[in-house]
Parts: sequence; C-alpha cells; structure tokens
Amino acid sequence: MEPQSSDLTGKLLIAMPGIGDPRFENAVVFMCAHSPEGAMGLMINKRSEEIAVADVLDQLEIRPSPDMRPLPVHFGGPVEIGRGFVLHSTDYDADHASMEVGDAYAMTASRDILRDMALGSGPAERILCLGYAGWGPGQLEGEIAQNGWLSCDASPEIVFETPDAQKWEAALLSLGVSPALLSGDAGRA
Repeated sequence: MEPQSSDLTGKLLIAMPGIGDPRFENAVVFMCAHSPEGAMGLMINKRSEEIAVADVLDQLEIRPSPDMRPLPVHFGGPVEIGRGFVLHSTDYDADHASMEVGDAYAMTASRDILRDMALGSGPAERILCLGYAGWGPGQLEGEIAQNGWLSCDASPEIVFETPDAQKWEAALLSLGVSPALLSGDAGRA
C-alpha cells in the first residue's frame, strides 16, 4: 500500500470490501489529480445501464458517423453526474483542453473530444465517464487509513484492455493480492 503522503495521481484506487458506500463496491478509480487540496478520479469499471452514448451525443446535438467505434458510458462517480469526462491515451489533444496524467494518460472534459470520437477519430484508447469521484482535503487519506482503498500502478492493459467486470480483480492481482482472500467482514470484531 502507498504511504499516506504520496501523490496518487495516475494510480488506480481499488475499493476494499466493506468500503461502506455501495456506489464504490468493487470500484476501480483512475486518479486524475491528488494534492493536499483534495483528489479527483474516474471509476473505470462501472458501466451505466441507463445511459447509452447515443443519449449523450443526442443531448449535445452531435450526430455519430458510421465510423464511430462502440463506446459504453461509465458511471465515473457521484459528483456532477451530468458532466462528461473522457480518460484516454495521449495520442489526442483537444486544443490544450486535455490534462495529461502521467506519461500514458490524459483526461478531457470538452465537447470536442466527443465530436471527434463520433466521427470515428479521437484517441485510440478511451473511456467515457459521466460524473467523477471527488474527495476534499485529507478525506481520501482518511479513507485509505481506514483500509477503504488500496492503490496500484495504472497499466494501460488494466485501464483500457481488461473487461470492466475483471478490472477490480486484475488491479488486486497486480499487487499480488488474491480477491478470494478478501472478505467484506475483514477487520470487524
């Protein structure tokens, strides 16, 4: 586990059983920013069952072309759930609207990236999220200290290539932790 004072930007947070918030059960969160002022991340393994990409594009008056690659909509977190964020590979830059996160990732929250993806261009690797996970100053550190989260390095294989339903297990296994050994009752007397 990372020391509490370390910067988790560009890392994955892995929700531990018993985290206490059903929205984060088995969540894998890509950390876009982490500082003493707070933290912001995107859940990358929870697809929205209610919203399709066509709904998002329609609301923004963007018409998808036949060249558009399939794009599921993910529940990025409970903050600003009407706002879209795209976590993507660094081969795309939306006129400086993209925020680089480490060497392999960027995050863009502009309409331009959705328009480009609808046309069949845009980044090679991408995850569309509605909403984000946010923490105030010291809040995430407190949750980590209470064993709510583990952190690991974010590999493009886990982030972009692993099926959503397997990302939690893959992230744990990257730390050498067997999901079978974890219990929702661990640490409770």
